[in-house]
Amino acid sequence: MSTNEHVHYFGLTGRGLVILQLALIVAPSFILFGYNQAGVGGLLTEDDWVKTFPEIDTVNSEGAEKSAKSTLQGFVVATFVIGAMIGSLSCSYTGDKLGRQNVIFISGVCTLIGEILEASAFGLPQFIVGRVIIGLGVGQLSSIVPVWLSETSGAKNRGQQVVLTGAFLCLGYLLEAWIDLAFFEFKTGPVTWRPPIAIATIFSIILMSTIYLLPESPRWLVMKGRSDEARAVVSAFRGLPIDSMEVTAEVTGIEHSLEETCGNAAKLSDLLTMGDEKLAYRFGLCILLQFYQQMSGSNLISTYASILFQNNLGMSSELSRVLTGGALTWKFLSAFIAFFTIDRFGRRPLFMVSGVGMAVCMAMLAITTSFPKENEGAMIAAGCFIYLYNTFVPIGFLGANFLYCTEVAPIRLRMAMSSISTFNHWLWNFVIVMVTPVAINTIGWKYYLVPAVISACIPLSVFLFFPETMGHNLEELDLMFRESPSAWATVQFAKKRAIPTTQEFASGKHEKAEELEII
Repeated sequence: MSTNEHVHYFGLTGRGLVILQLALIVAPSFILFGYNQAGVGGLLTEDDWVKTFPEIDTVNSEGAEKSAKSTLQGFVVATFVIGAMIGSLSCSYTGDKLGRQNVIFISGVCTLIGEILEASAFGLPQFIVGRVIIGLGVGQLSSIVPVWLSETSGAKNRGQQVVLTGAFLCLGYLLEAWIDLAFFEFKTGPVTWRPPIAIATIFSIILMSTIYLLPESPRWLVMKGRSDEARAVVSAFRGLPIDSMEVTAEVTGIEHSLEETCGNAAKLSDLLTMGDEKLAYRFGLCILLQFYQQMSGSNLISTYASILFQNNLGMSSELSRVLTGGALTWKFLSAFIAFFTIDRFGRRPLFMVSGVGMAVCMAMLAITTSFPKENEGAMIAAGCFIYLYNTFVPIGFLGANFLYCTEVAPIRLRMAMSSISTFNHWLWNFVIVMVTPVAINTIGWKYYLVPAVISACIPLSVFLFFPETMGHNLEELDLMFRESPSAWATVQFAKKRAIPTTQEFASGKHEKAEELEII
C-alpha cells in the first residue's frame, strides 16, 4: 500500500477524521447506552403495555399482588443491567483477543437483535430475553468504546473527545424521554410503546455499518506486532506525514511501553499486585471512580426522575414526563461544561467540583422532600435541586470517569482494567435500580442522604489519591506511575516533576530518551 492509502480515510485526516469517528461510532454507541437504559421506565404505565404484560401490571393491582408484581417489574427493568455486567466483563478477554473494532461490531449486532425482540414481544419471556441481549451489547460498548477512543486520541484533546461520551449518553436519555412523551400522546394501542423501542435500531445499524470504515486502535495493532499499520493510523489521526518525527516518536513510545511491561503475559491477577507499575493502586482508582459515578445519585435521578416528580413531588403523569425531559435536556447541555474545561483545568478539579455540587444538591433534596407534598414552595425547590444536580453530574461523572480509567491503565492491561471497572459501574447500577423504588417508598427523603454523603467523599479522595493526567499521552502517564516512589506519593510526584512529553523524548531532552531509542 502507498503512504496515502495508509493515512487517509474517506480522504480525511486529523480533525476531520476525529469528527467522523465521533459521529459514526461514539455518538451511536452512547446514545444506545442512554436510550436503552432509560427505555422501559416511562412505558410501565401505558395502557397497551399493561395489557400485553399483565404479569408486571402494577396499575390495576393492589396489596400483596401489587407488591409481587412490583418486584417482578423491578427485575424485568434490571435484566438490562445484568446483561450489561456480563457484556462489560467479557471485554477483558475479547477486547484484546478480537480487537476493538470486532467487539464494537458484535455489540451493535447484540443491541439490534435485542431491540427487535423487545419491540415485537407479545409475552414477557421474549421481552426479558431481548432486554438481556441489549444489555450485553451496551455493556460491551460502555467498556470498549472509551478504550478505542482514548487509544486513538492525541494527548492535547483526548479529554474533550472522551468526555463527549457523557454528552451522547445524555442525548440518549433525553431522546428517549421526549420520544416516549410524543408517543404517550396517542393514549392507547401498541403505538404508545413499540415504536419508541424500535427507534433505537437506527443507531445499532449505523454502528454496525460504519465501524470497519474507520481505523483500528494503534495500541492494539502494536500489541499484535503490526507497527506499520499502527504508524499509518497515528499518521491519519494526527494529520501528519507517516515519516514525521511526531508519528515516529508516538509509535516508538507505544512499542517501548509494551516491551517494558510485557515481559510476562498479562494476567488478571496482576491487577491486585503493586510492584513497580503500582497496578493495584491504578486499578483501585478505576474501581473507586466508577463506584462514585453510580452511588453519588446520577442513575437514581436519570432513571427515576419521572417517579420522583410524580410520587415525591405530587405532580401529574404528563407534567412529570415533561419535567423529566427538561431535566435530561438540561443535563445534556451541562455536559458541554466538561467538554470546554477538561483539557484546560484538568481532571482533578472537575471531579472535585462535581463531587461538592452533587453532595450539596442531594442534601438539599433530602431537606426539601422531608416537607409534606402540600408545601408547594418546598416541592418547587426540590424540583430546582434536581435540575441543579443535573448541572454538576456531567462536569466530572458522565464521561470523565470512563476517560480517567483508560488513562491510568498500562497498555497490556488497559482492556482488563477498563472492563472490570465498567463491570463495577454496572454492578452498582443494578443495586440502585433494585433498591431505589423500595427505598423511596420506605424511608423517603432519608434515602437522598446516602448519595449526599458518598458525593461528599469525592473531593477529599480525589485530592489525596488521584494524580492529574491532562496533557500527556498514555505512555507518558504509564511512565509517571512507574517512576513515582510510592502510590501514596504519586499525586505530589505528578505535581512536582514534569512528565516528559513525546517531543522531549524524540529530541533527547529527557533522561529516558535513550531507552526509547529515538534519538
